[in-house]
Amino acid sequence: MRTDGAARGNPGPAAAGAVLLDADAPGGERAAPVATVSEALGIATNNVAEYVALVLALETAERLGAREVELRLDSQLIVEQLAGRYRVRDPKLAPLYRAALERLARLERWSARHVPRAENRVADALANAALDRGAAPGEAVLRWLPRGLLDDGR
Repeated sequence: MRTDGAARGNPGPAAAGAVLLDADAPGGERAAPVATVSEALGIATNNVAEYVALVLALETAERLGAREVELRLDSQLIVEQLAGRYRVRDPKLAPLYRAALERLARLERWSARHVPRAENRVADALANAALDRGAAPGEAVLRWLPRGLLDDGR
């Protein structure tokens, strides 16, 4: 799972992007994504957008029935906070941090590691695509899930 948040200004118009891959599928990380998220968030900080992207990706993984996830994030702050090495001091991040930990606790196993932005291009592109669509929060939602997992039953 790769996630990214983007904000044009800090705070400014913000968005979340995520790509979920099946590491066990033929081709592994080079295989087609099993799901993506690209969602405008309204005005937020970059760190809030990063956390929202993580929570949306974890929600999507849960809907897909994932029992294990490997997080590859270009936000070193989130990786360090999830590992317990950094405290969450920003009151805007605290509920998002707790939401992420609650979802992670439901998994059999998870890991998180920091990757350079260059290794996170797809999630970054999804976040920026939501910003480029320029819609209000909720109107710029683009989630691709396998057939049968969409809210409308498609």
